[in-house]
Amino acid sequence: MKLKNILIGGSLLVVCGLGINAVQDAPTDENQEKQISNGYNVYALPMPDDLEFAGETVPLEDPDVFERMDRELLVNTYWQSNTLLLLKRANKYFPVIEPILEEYGVPDDLKYIAVIESGLTNAVSPAGARGFWQIMESTGKEYGLEINDNVDERYNLEKSTRVAAEYLKKSKERFGTWTLAAAAYNAGNYGVDRQRERQDVVDYYDLLLGEETGRYVFRILALKEIMENAKSYGFNFRQKDLYQPIPSYKVKVDTAVTDFAKFAQDFGINYKILKIHNPWLREAHLNNRSRKEYLIELPEEGYYSPAP
Repeated sequence: MKLKNILIGGSLLVVCGLGINAVQDAPTDENQEKQISNGYNVYALPMPDDLEFAGETVPLEDPDVFERMDRELLVNTYWQSNTLLLLKRANKYFPVIEPILEEYGVPDDLKYIAVIESGLTNAVSPAGARGFWQIMESTGKEYGLEINDNVDERYNLEKSTRVAAEYLKKSKERFGTWTLAAAAYNAGNYGVDRQRERQDVVDYYDLLLGEETGRYVFRILALKEIMENAKSYGFNFRQKDLYQPIPSYKVKVDTAVTDFAKFAQDFGINYKILKIHNPWLREAHLNNRSRKEYLIELPEEGYYSPAP
């Protein structure tokens, strides 16, 4: 009888316990909101003590500059998937861009223009700009790029980076600062000149500009800050998580190529891989009536499965 009472008492405790848990876990607006809050928190970001772009100080003491900088830091920190992709791609493509900028005497910070222009992809804009550096056809031809049905060298990362470096260097000579040169990459040299004259100011941070150009330098600054201090902004990754440069070599071609699929197979790869390494080849053949010499990039053996 005593054992029976103990068992009954224990059963009652279990039932009561289940009842208590059921009452505690019952969904209500209040505890659901609490659970959501505990599961995902969004924090204000501390502004860095000081910021500079290409050795030029950002005047964070100006409330307008502070708020615009804060906006871009927030947008790009909490757009996690996009910024993490940029970090992955940068590991692959910055080693191509950086030495070219250095060769032209352009500060390393200006590589972030390619980041905000295209996301380090061969993007195409509604206005017709192409490639990592978003170069318009007229500008590309002015700076010596070949652009036709067969070939569009705006998609050649090395050659387009050289064009961007030349353009930025000339803009710096014209305006006196790399900050204004960066703004002019977006608005054009004439556009920046016109606004400086109309508003009677000389500094980028004193100019009232349209939405896109007004945000342009701040977007560069934000991505520079985040990508150079990724872990401080909550981005965690290992070196092996990043996209890796693929060792390659170049072959000279100074004749017509009737079939790039067959050309690729002769080097142990397929047409897709050939185009990945040479996106500037726009068609499956090359006319080359002028017998111009082209350098076609090929991956070193062993980085892809052999072509069938």
